Amino acid sequence: TRKYLHYANFLAQKRKRSNKNEKMSENGMMSRAKVLTIDTMNPTVKKVEYAVRGPIVARAVELERELSEGMKKPFSEVIKANIGDAHAMGQQPITFFRQVLALCSYPELLSDSTFPEDAKSRACSILNSCGGNSMGSYSPSQGIESVRQDVARYIERRDGGVPCDPDNIYLTTGASDGIVTMLKLLVCGEGATRAGVMISIPQYPLYSAALAELGAVQINYYLNEEKFWSLDISELQRALDEARLYCNPRALCIINPGNPTGQVQSRECIEDVIRFAAQERLFLMADEVYQDNVYAEGCQFHSFKKVLFEMGPEYSETVELASFHSTSKCYMGECGFRGGYMEIINMDDDVKAQLTKLLSVRLCPPVPGQALMDLVVNPPQPGEPSYERFIKERTATLSTLAEKAKLTEQVLNTVQGISCNPVQGAMYSFPRITIPEKAVKEDMGQQPDMFYCMKMLEETGICLVPGSGFGQREGTYHFRMTILPRTDKLKILLNKVQEFHLKFTQQYS
Repeated sequence: TRKYLHYANFLAQKRKRSNKNEKMSENGMMSRAKVLTIDTMNPTVKKVEYAVRGPIVARAVELERELSEGMKKPFSEVIKANIGDAHAMGQQPITFFRQVLALCSYPELLSDSTFPEDAKSRACSILNSCGGNSMGSYSPSQGIESVRQDVARYIERRDGGVPCDPDNIYLTTGASDGIVTMLKLLVCGEGATRAGVMISIPQYPLYSAALAELGAVQINYYLNEEKFWSLDISELQRALDEARLYCNPRALCIINPGNPTGQVQSRECIEDVIRFAAQERLFLMADEVYQDNVYAEGCQFHSFKKVLFEMGPEYSETVELASFHSTSKCYMGECGFRGGYMEIINMDDDVKAQLTKLLSVRLCPPVPGQALMDLVVNPPQPGEPSYERFIKERTATLSTLAEKAKLTEQVLNTVQGISCNPVQGAMYSFPRITIPEKAVKEDMGQQPDMFYCMKMLEETGICLVPGSGFGQREGTYHFRMTILPRTDKLKILLNKVQEFHLKFTQQYS
């Protein structure tokens, strides 16, 4: 009897709990509560934030729709300068790249006499490397072998003959895919042994978002705004020493040229970083997706791998390095194709096998992106039919970006209350803005620079991203803007920023 009563009580309690999760629908049927709710979902996902596509951008999209519906606004168009999407902002694709991709996608065009012979030859070569001679087939998980070989030859040319093994090349879905994959390998431990990853502040929000999702510890080191966003080893040491009190620092991430800050690291700085990583036993991750975007006089891109090997075997045979490149930036701007690669140096063989296994789960990166990556690392050569046009288009794109980088710096520095460092490279400016104390203290339920950028959007149609989305020193405020809009649009944007800032400052003084 006691067993029966105990069981009956158990069933009653179970029904009581179940009833809390049930409700009567309008048609009299019982409906259960959602299995997946905000309270029962993966808690690390809720910590993920990605500023460049955050609430500012969502409101910009709404404003575009409202304008199209005839609603009256203080502006006639929304100009988005929130993200480095070159083609969306008017940059034209490289003709040769698109010709080859068109031929690969629709091989019947190979008989069309309007396509140059070198484009046809390249398309045939790529198709011959694809299963069934079709870009619609899967590739090996590490990427098409011939493309990896071309990437290796490109790296050797770029780095002055430093050897590159194609087996150390992994083709990826943009650089982001490779970065997140490496972070997955590095993250381990719990509590005080939990893996820590050093990232620059300001940073590209991919890093903070990935670390939040993986449950790793974000270790902030600050770039020196007063010295053109340079990197100081003393600041790296400070951040590392403090982090060792509560986590296990394992990796150091560098973005060069910088995003969102646009700085280009000197060779001396890179050498110092490599020595620091070797001394402190840190895995180096070098995000080099803007390596062709260098504009400032006296600045030059130096790959971490090249410097590593030129420092001698003490470093080249011991320091673990992963470097990343992409088809999305530079003069290509082909974001939507999601092409990229990573090269690994000095990785443990057993870990490398695990990396290959992990990448096999996603089957392969997009084959059109792999094909485009092949064209980027092996463009038309002198004497080939497409060479002159390719060089002309490439040079024009980079020259225009250099002009816009200078224009952005010059105009913003004429505004009282805005201070803009030189845009040495990449595609962004990260100016400091002075926000009046009255605006800072006003209870707006949001960061002051978010309030500033949202108000600018509502009044001018200019879409920028607040610096708080990238990280900044306490008490300072910034916004990130891309220099990618067409020159006429960029001038309109800069003039509107200038007018808005003066008006905002007067309003809250």
